[in-house]
Amino acid sequence: MASRAPPKLLFSCFVFLACFHLPITCYCKGIGMFVFGSSLVDNGNNNYLKDTMAKADFVPYGMDFPLGPSGRFTNGKNVIDLLGDHLQLPAFIPVFNDPSTNVSRMLLGVNYASGGSGILDETGTVACTYERKTFRHNHGEDIAGHGNVTSLNQQIKNFEEVTLPILKEEQLRRGDEILLPNYLFVVGSGGNDYSLNYFLGKSNGTSLEAFTQNLTTTLSRQLKKLYSLGARKFVIMGLYPLGCSPSVRARQPLRNGCIQSLNMVAHLFNAQLKSLVDVIKPQMPGSTLVYVNSYKIVSDIIENPSSRGFNDTSSACCEVGNGILCKRGGSACANRSSYVYFDGLHPTEAVNVVLAAKAYASNRNAEVYPMNVEQLTKL
Repeated sequence: MASRAPPKLLFSCFVFLACFHLPITCYCKGIGMFVFGSSLVDNGNNNYLKDTMAKADFVPYGMDFPLGPSGRFTNGKNVIDLLGDHLQLPAFIPVFNDPSTNVSRMLLGVNYASGGSGILDETGTVACTYERKTFRHNHGEDIAGHGNVTSLNQQIKNFEEVTLPILKEEQLRRGDEILLPNYLFVVGSGGNDYSLNYFLGKSNGTSLEAFTQNLTTTLSRQLKKLYSLGARKFVIMGLYPLGCSPSVRARQPLRNGCIQSLNMVAHLFNAQLKSLVDVIKPQMPGSTLVYVNSYKIVSDIIENPSSRGFNDTSSACCEVGNGILCKRGGSACANRSSYVYFDGLHPTEAVNVVLAAKAYASNRNAEVYPMNVEQLTKL
């Protein structure tokens, strides 16, 4: 992992190591990320959760990842790993649930994301119930115990009640300052609140507009909570085109193209998310929020795939076992870089490469608003 450290960071890292004798995953003055959300940004937290079907700790997941299957819901790196590459981090962001995530690793940040979770607490419960029913329907057997994912509220609580006290204790021990305002706080959640909650009729007749408003209001409170804990630089990931995934298309096989009614739902949420960036900023003095329009970036690939080297925009690269996830030990396509989707829902590493590059350096407000991540890091 040390080989990932770029030359311009090596000197400061070596000086830090010499002074504090920490492992090679060194802390270089506020370069890092705290990550919250669902499977699109989960680096492996669900590996350590009991009784959940929302896992990706088996092949063909991770077949192109340096460490093999790690719990990332793709064939290689996810968007968080690739943002880390752009930020020139010397190691992958550790996951909260991993017992090996000690204080020296936490200094790079921590990933709290959990596949199957949502902005709303009840979405996690619905997700697990849905996964259990889907598994039972396809495989003719039940799973003992109850499902388990970590909601966004609980992820934030994990940051507040576990990680922060450890970091503060380390700060006192070293007599040095850990500058939380310099870290990026990346939040990528919301899709499961629709697909594994609202669309399953769990909202008690609430209108789509009211449900979406509740999501953004809840997310606003969650961002303010992180702000109160010291966060100042936020990266908010928009929803992907919900109606374009292989799992959704498979439900309406006679229709060509994406299901536009579902895409309009993502549009509605993303529009409110972008507005939230402007609305919430005055309520959090000294903060800066960047909205990444994942919908547009992925849609542009789907609408003009050849320009990016893609040729399959509708099929899952892997053999899908339950409508969404890859079949454990199943086959996968050979030309993975030409596929948009790796399984029934999640993009390939090739798509994540584009997403991370656009988030980091795009100068188009239609893709990143009001600035890109590189500009955010320089504030």
